[in-house]
Amino acid sequence: MILITGNKDKVKEFEFILGFKIENIDLQLEEIQSIDVEEVAKHKARSAYNILKKPVIVEDTGLYFEELNGLPGALIKFFVKNISLEKICSLIKENRKAKAITCIVFFDGEKEIIAKGETKGHIATEPRGNNGFGWDPIFIPEGYIKTFAELTSKEKQSKFMRQEAIAELQKKLII
Repeated sequence: MILITGNKDKVKEFEFILGFKIENIDLQLEEIQSIDVEEVAKHKARSAYNILKKPVIVEDTGLYFEELNGLPGALIKFFVKNISLEKICSLIKENRKAKAITCIVFFDGEKEIIAKGETKGHIATEPRGNNGFGWDPIFIPEGYIKTFAELTSKEKQSKFMRQEAIAELQKKLII
């Protein structure tokens, strides 16, 4: 199996959670415009398989703001790329509740296995922390006062949405 991502930080998190190295290829895949991480991940997994003709794993994670009716969801990476984290924080005026959802799709040309993990939390009033990537400085998981970027790598990678999704995928692949 090959993990398809250009994000080396995601590769590191996968390897930390799995406890072993994983083959990684960065393919420039078309990404459909949807806030639904499952829809995006399924499309990318099929596209990657069509290019490589080998079993692939694709992961997509979205950040869903309650006040914005689920936006930006899977589009969060475009928000981060095109406007500052500070501006993203300022989009939320009253209800700061949010959830992070990871969807991992395994596809081997015939069998498609979908695994998800979810972490509830809220959006910080301003970015904080340097440990992490993407939107980690603005998401505070439920039960914590620190953002993902303020948590240690071990804290962040051991019990949240990506770990849940990987654990679910491992169970489904064994069966």
